Amino acid sequence: MSDIKSITLNGDPRQSPAATIADLVRELDLVPEKVAVERNGEIVPRSTLEDAPLADGDNLEIVHFVGGGDHGGAAADDTWTVAGQTFKSRLIVGTGKYKDFEQNAAAVAASGAEIVTVAVRRVNVTDPKAPMLTDFIDPKKITYLPNTAGCFTAEDAIRTLRLAREAGGWDLVKLEVLGEARTLYPNMIETIRACEVLAIEGFHPMVYCVDDPIAAKQLEDAGAVAIMPLGAPIGSGLGIQNQVTIRLIVEGANVPVLVDAGVGTASDAAVGMELGCDGILMNTAIAEAKDPIRMARAMKLAVEGGREAYLSGRMGRRKYADPSSPLAGLI
Repeated sequence: MSDIKSITLNGDPRQSPAATIADLVRELDLVPEKVAVERNGEIVPRSTLEDAPLADGDNLEIVHFVGGGDHGGAAADDTWTVAGQTFKSRLIVGTGKYKDFEQNAAAVAASGAEIVTVAVRRVNVTDPKAPMLTDFIDPKKITYLPNTAGCFTAEDAIRTLRLAREAGGWDLVKLEVLGEARTLYPNMIETIRACEVLAIEGFHPMVYCVDDPIAAKQLEDAGAVAIMPLGAPIGSGLGIQNQVTIRLIVEGANVPVLVDAGVGTASDAAVGMELGCDGILMNTAIAEAKDPIRMARAMKLAVEGGREAYLSGRMGRRKYADPSSPLAGLI
């Protein structure tokens, strides 16, 4: 009797003699400690992979972290906290669109960021020795923020983050549930539904949302640990289009608020910080710059400058001129 099993792996049919899931992972020339596995719709805890038997007909998904879509600089006592974790840098950067992982890592270092967003994707079973993001950006030194980029339903987002938690062990995650592919605007009904489920399961979701103060409050009530309104459509580089609603969200929130999406250049990041946001998340603005490393440094300085300006308290706006020097006593 043959021990060869017919399974489905990452969407493709495959035959394997492996006795356990861990054996299958090693058969693929992968390391069980660096992947997450879902079998027949259920997460298989990594601690049980050695003992989990592989059965004929199993449908498996094996994933790891890939680039997709951040240390110092600010005053030592000007930190921000989300879900009990405290950070100095108020700049979060993505890990997609770079020419390679080496450039990505250099940009993260130049930005001073302490958090990077990462996508969860199927492992490439045809080239298991291909470089991985974790080889260049150490998750022990930089906080990985798994995201649900590309998810269009609450169920897909929840499933993705369950796998992410198994792969990396993090509860702090970025939730986004998109409405459609052209605008990449969030579907707020699905987003709120996913947020409620994730919060119940012990996740700490930082949530991408529309720039709507009412939706922001609904997300906070649903368990969001941070509100992340878009400044403009993802990848557009248009800058913050509605400063009024961003400011209203900041004023009404009891959790951190970060502008997520739409930043194109350093001045856009400064504007977001001057509105009182706790931070800025960006990817394309750095990755698609002609000199990504230099732009990463610019964004670092812009976020710091905008924060200093906000804390300083800007001058009032006037309808007419007001001379810096008195006009009385002129010769």
